[in-house]
Amino acid sequence: MRDAYHEELDSIGDSLVEMARLVGSAIGRATTAMLDADLKLAESVIAADEKVDDLQRDLETRAIQLLARQQPVATDLRIVVTSLRMSADLERSGDLAQHVAKVARLRYPESAVPQDLQATLLEMGQLAQRLMAKAAEVLITKDVDLAMQLEQDDDAMDLLHRTLFQHLMDDRWKHGIETAVDVTLLGRYYERFADHAVSVARRVVYLVTGDYADEIDPALAAATGGATATNGSAKSATNGAANGATSGAGDGAANGGGAASGAAASGEGR
Repeated sequence: MRDAYHEELDSIGDSLVEMARLVGSAIGRATTAMLDADLKLAESVIAADEKVDDLQRDLETRAIQLLARQQPVATDLRIVVTSLRMSADLERSGDLAQHVAKVARLRYPESAVPQDLQATLLEMGQLAQRLMAKAAEVLITKDVDLAMQLEQDDDAMDLLHRTLFQHLMDDRWKHGIETAVDVTLLGRYYERFADHAVSVARRVVYLVTGDYADEIDPALAAATGGATATNGSAKSATNGAANGATSGAGDGAANGGGAASGAAASGEGR
């Protein structure tokens, strides 16, 4: 009986790894679809998100059944509860990859991203994929040191996000409001995707040690606090730019970029 119980715990961990690999692949393919205006690839990313949703629902069902039947305590309870939270992070990551693909589909046959910003968005997509690959490795190995590294790796994404907004706020911006809204949303999607990868890694730290990441390494906690303040300012600028662009666009932006606005509504706060 207990063997079956521990096998079920292990299978929940396996499902988390599969979800991480799926969403990591999805963000990579969505980035390619966006930059290359590949409609078929975008559609495949959008459709594939259903598998991630199914995995999350199945994991949640199994976890709740374990809680009801076995009443786990101590480390086992931490595994079940933390797994539920990580599955939510991964499901939301899949949604963000889907949002990128939807922007690609909306702007087909054109690319949603101007030529002068494609290198930045490509780098953001590649970094997002690497961060999720590392999160998957952390799920497998339970390596606390590797998990802590993701906090620092995420700084590169924050820097790229700020770089993107420097272009958007430049007086020489010449690509119009609709493109500005698309780029604003895409930057937000990648930044949030990276945050979810970091969140998964932080939860593994808690799972293994019983302590939160910032309780283990005070120096890292201080650095993280500073980054959070900086990121908060960047996110405020993000929201302000998005709101300003949308207001300036008026009904024309609503008609021309309605699907992008819908994606923003579904992705905001995720």
